[in-house]
Amino acid sequence: SGLGGGEEIERERHEAAGSERAGARMVSEQDGGGGYAFAQQPRAVAETRKYRDPGMATQQHGDERLSVNIMWDRRVVRGNTYAAQVLPATSVPDPVALQKEAEERKLRELKQRQKTRQVARPTTPEAVAGRRHAVIQTDNFLEEIADRPAEMEMETQTDPFMDRPPSPLFLPMKTGVDRETQIVEGDLFDFDFEVEPILLVMVGKTLEQSLMEVLEEEELANMRAHQDEFDQIRAAELAEAQRMEDAERRRHQEKEQRMLQERERVENERKTAAKVAARGFSHRYIGDMLSDVFGGLEGTGFFFDPLVKEIQDTFVPWLLEGVAGDFAAAAAAQEAVSGAIGGALSSAQAQLEAAEGIRLEHVKRREEEAAAAAAAAEAEAAAAAAAEAAAAEAEEEG
Repeated sequence: SGLGGGEEIERERHEAAGSERAGARMVSEQDGGGGYAFAQQPRAVAETRKYRDPGMATQQHGDERLSVNIMWDRRVVRGNTYAAQVLPATSVPDPVALQKEAEERKLRELKQRQKTRQVARPTTPEAVAGRRHAVIQTDNFLEEIADRPAEMEMETQTDPFMDRPPSPLFLPMKTGVDRETQIVEGDLFDFDFEVEPILLVMVGKTLEQSLMEVLEEEELANMRAHQDEFDQIRAAELAEAQRMEDAERRRHQEKEQRMLQERERVENERKTAAKVAARGFSHRYIGDMLSDVFGGLEGTGFFFDPLVKEIQDTFVPWLLEGVAGDFAAAAAAQEAVSGAIGGALSSAQAQLEAAEGIRLEHVKRREEEAAAAAAAAEAEAAAAAAAEAAAAEAEEEG
């Protein structure tokens, strides 16, 4: 409340000073002469109150509790005082920081002026034909332009100063009044009585901690035993699963092998049946075709009797030539020769019939040999098929 009242008093003083300055300024303007006269309008003296009005505080802050809450005062530091260093209001600012801020401000102003000057000033027009621009100084005070300004060395000597003596240690002034009293043994503290509950707590906590550690160790041992048992069961299950997988794999391989053997057997039976059928068909076809072929060859003259051929090729032409040559001479002896010729023809006919019988006997013997060979081949094929079927049945039964 005292802080708030001080603020109102300061505010009233400033208002009074402002009204005085306004009145003095008004009188000086009214005079218009060369002199200066001070005058102030009459006003009532403000009533100075020692304490602040609660109603005014309520109207000003809007809440009655704020007038008595010190945390709403701006001059009270809030928060942790160790988190950040709070400088007092009367602290002197750092001159180096002030100088840097001033230099930065001047640099910004210079850049702003240069930018404004560059935008406002028109550019130099292009040179006309036959002429060129030259860079010259147009300032009022000419100066020599050099890459490096002139430098010189100066020296000075300052007076020696005495070292400042160290500041004395600050000792605050003692406040308050000293008092003393006498305490005999046993008035304030009895060790045996006071230490008993502490010992009870320490012993109880120690026993409880020890019991908890023992229980924890036992629980860890049980967990390790359970883990070992679980690992053993898991290893046994994995071994059993592997054994079952191996058995299933062997069973599958054996099944695939048996199926492959069965497919091969069926394929062999099919091939054997096809071979037997082809052989029987070929025997039947060849048996009929053989007689036809021999008959055709015989009809075309491929098979002939050497005697008949010799007679037809040698004897008959010689005979015809002899008969033709001796026809006239043989007319007388025709009767005698007719008997000889008849005998010769009879013997030739008998020889032809004998040769034909021999040929027919050879053909019949060949047909019988072919039929016997076909029957033997069919019997061998049937025996082989029966043996393979018996072997397959034995394997299936095994």
